[in-house]
Amino acid sequence: MSGDLVEGRGQRNLREKTIEINDLVVHYRKTGAGLPVVFLHGLAEDGSSWDEVVAGVGDGVAAYAVDFRGHGGTTFGDGNGTVGQLADDLNAFLEKVTGSAVCVGFSLGGVITLEAALRRPDLARMVVVVGSSSKVGRAAAGFFAERIELLTRDPEAFRIALATDTAAQIVRRKESLDSVNAKRLRAVGEGAGYVNAARAMLELALAPMTERLREIKVPVHIIQARDDVFCPVKAAGILREAIPAAGYSEIPCAGHLITVDQPDLLAAEIRRILKI
Repeated sequence: MSGDLVEGRGQRNLREKTIEINDLVVHYRKTGAGLPVVFLHGLAEDGSSWDEVVAGVGDGVAAYAVDFRGHGGTTFGDGNGTVGQLADDLNAFLEKVTGSAVCVGFSLGGVITLEAALRRPDLARMVVVVGSSSKVGRAAAGFFAERIELLTRDPEAFRIALATDTAAQIVRRKESLDSVNAKRLRAVGEGAGYVNAARAMLELALAPMTERLREIKVPVHIIQARDDVFCPVKAAGILREAIPAAGYSEIPCAGHLITVDQPDLLAAEIRRILKI
């Protein structure tokens, strides 16, 4: 394991670390002390996408922001394009690094967090899913398939498409568009992790996890961005129907990239949910 002290917005003692887990070298960012909370990013992102939110959550939390397989600083290993493998990656991290923890997952990260909790409820104190879903409809499946094809066949066309996607996912902080898109391109890197995760999401078009969620054994809270057109309020409704005991919150004036549009409101809501 290694650890380098770096600066983060409003964060003290933020360290970037790596640890070998199974076929991976996992990169993550660690800051603070207290209740262990693991933050899981979305597609075309890495753990740094949580920096502003983690800073807002502040004291009382040991925050771990993990890069998924093939994203950011985590190696790709032997990726097989399944949600199950990505969930097992998360559970292996929890088992080796944090122990039982609160897991906060955005979009792709929410899917992985739910699957991980279904597999190992002993490792999840609570699951907070942000802008996420339990199924992939026809339009979304077409989106993922098209992005896989672009990245595989024409990386420059993919870069243009990612910029368009990013613009559509931000409604409030449009001035951040260029910097956010640049960060997302860095997180994608050579693209193996993006393709792997997009293939995993395509699994949900054929085999939604909705019915399985009725068996989840850990507390769940759902956070939805009110102006999200990529994962709309309807998707949150499907989750709520599958998990009737789940808590629910909406964040106003936020598109899909809620960590960009409303990091402070999201952080405050996470603090409220965790009662810290």
